[in-house]
Amino acid sequence: MLTKIIGPFTQVLTMETLPVNGPLKDSQLPILKNAGLQIKGQRIEKVADFDKLVKEADTAAVEIMEINQPMVVLPGFIDCHTHICFGGKRAQDYALRNSGATYLEIAKAGGGIWDTVQQTRLTDLPTLADLTAQRAQRHLLEGVTTLEVKSGYGLNLEAELKMLRAITRAQKDTAATLVPTCLAAHMLPKDFDGSHKEYLDWIIHSLIPEIKDEHLTNRIDIFIEESAFSTQDGLQFLGAVKSLGFDITVHGDQFTAGGSKVAVDVGAVSVDHLEVCGDAEIAYLAQSDTVATALPGASMGLGCAFTPARKLLDAGACVAIASDWNPGSAPMGDLLMQACVLGSYEKLSNAEVLAGLTYRAAHALRMEDRGVLSPGFEADFIGFETDNYQDILWHQGKMKPHMVWKSGKLV
Repeated sequence: MLTKIIGPFTQVLTMETLPVNGPLKDSQLPILKNAGLQIKGQRIEKVADFDKLVKEADTAAVEIMEINQPMVVLPGFIDCHTHICFGGKRAQDYALRNSGATYLEIAKAGGGIWDTVQQTRLTDLPTLADLTAQRAQRHLLEGVTTLEVKSGYGLNLEAELKMLRAITRAQKDTAATLVPTCLAAHMLPKDFDGSHKEYLDWIIHSLIPEIKDEHLTNRIDIFIEESAFSTQDGLQFLGAVKSLGFDITVHGDQFTAGGSKVAVDVGAVSVDHLEVCGDAEIAYLAQSDTVATALPGASMGLGCAFTPARKLLDAGACVAIASDWNPGSAPMGDLLMQACVLGSYEKLSNAEVLAGLTYRAAHALRMEDRGVLSPGFEADFIGFETDNYQDILWHQGKMKPHMVWKSGKLV
């Protein structure tokens, strides 16, 4: 197995030894200067002074890649909430919303989630897989080395399975790691002849057995909201799904509160959105192991409040930052830029933003083998052409990675 030494890097932000929960100061960031990474296969073997690594190496058996320009390296970004598997577009929704139309008015005009459902159902599997891979590849080139991808625009047996199969197929056409999640509980389909509870029961008894047979995902999501599923329906559904051995996550507290409490009560790995999360919900989340995932792209797309990340961190919660890249409320999909904007509005330190994009986002996916540059971890790391890590967020997302390594390979 080939061993490589890469460096020297002006600064290496390892992100190791930092706490998973609570606030962070920039002074806590572990920064190595003129360091290198020694990679064996797909894993990091050593992180140390570059000259020392080279001196101690058997140069006949080691490939050395010298970096001859200022460069700051940190773990690859992890986007723990996306909807990049979809067909069609929703540009009309965006125009109507910015012209003052309400969600209900847009839905009546033929827009909303149901519009994407119809377009995704009409998109064949190879095309859907290709679109997903293209979006994942764009993310990868912008430093996102691992990303979660949800279904939820199928909402019947054939289309939901098609989406999950497309995500699996897309993995073959991108080096980024794709983490599939079933979001069949996105909304009650307009063509389902039954109640909300009956639809959730259909997911449990008809869709999930097929998912298990094909090993399509080990993660299940639900949208708990007045326009989707109630807290009571969510509790029952998630309890049943968890008993089947799935990790669970929740869309919660986006427009009305209640979803975050359900997430904590059932032991969800994360609850995402939280734009209307109040003091009671913040306190409840902070006492749990459920990750609070902020989705600034949705706030920007909808023109609404941001997740109260500052209050969540100060209360002791674990806060991850994800893009929510989707065709409706968050079409931009630029994770770094969105994180920079959230940091400005919520007064987050550089350390808190970068933690939310790396090891804390990994925690939201239960992927504890990445998000940190340390021996034994996945060799996913990104290099920015600068001599000071502070420049990355100062440029508000316009500074993109100059080099991206995935599993030890330069992309």
